[in-house]
Amino acid sequence: MRILCLRHVPFEGPGAISQWARHRGHELVEAYPSRGAIDQSPFDMLIILGGPMGANDDAENPWLVDERRFIASAVEDGKLVLGICLGAQLLAMALGGSVFPNSEPEIGWYPVTLTGMARRMPVFADWPDSFMVGHWHNDVFAPPDTAPMIAVSQACLRQGFIMDRGRVIGLQFHLEWTENTLMRLVEACKDELVEADHVQSAETMLAHPELLGETRERLFCLLDRMEAIR
Repeated sequence: MRILCLRHVPFEGPGAISQWARHRGHELVEAYPSRGAIDQSPFDMLIILGGPMGANDDAENPWLVDERRFIASAVEDGKLVLGICLGAQLLAMALGGSVFPNSEPEIGWYPVTLTGMARRMPVFADWPDSFMVGHWHNDVFAPPDTAPMIAVSQACLRQGFIMDRGRVIGLQFHLEWTENTLMRLVEACKDELVEADHVQSAETMLAHPELLGETRERLFCLLDRMEAIR
């Protein structure tokens, strides 16, 4: 399988997604929409990563318009599509939804809870009702009505959405973090780690390597089940 991974900044990379692709023998190709036209070579799966810019910031980042069109085309063509954080927000907008500020920032390790809809989906079969994940966002998405919510957290009621029984998934949270990617993110965006109800310190975020292993296992499970849909 050929996977196209859209990156927005050097310090937010595919992390454990690269490990999964390598272990499964898939080709992972990275592209930066901000640096020009996206590679039009055939691909089977599209993964859109996070970034510090806002999904609505077209004036400052005009390339976002073309990226959303590209994402919409991938969905229409029946590709597997996974959006993460900013990537999930861009996916929601590409599907006709919207993105707006969350009631508060959410940065750190916090649990999410699956909705009843998610528990009926094969891609989330046997997952626990609640589990710990990484967060780093100020905005949140509202996908179209055809894409039901799959997870919530205390600070954000829109943590994920799904379409076509798992062919298309948007996750506001992060399963792909590794020790290296998290360290780079903390260093690049440390000015966002201000005191707030749902913002953890850099020390707290980096003090739980066991959570990186747990989320990696969950990511592998999700990607395996998405691949099976193809």
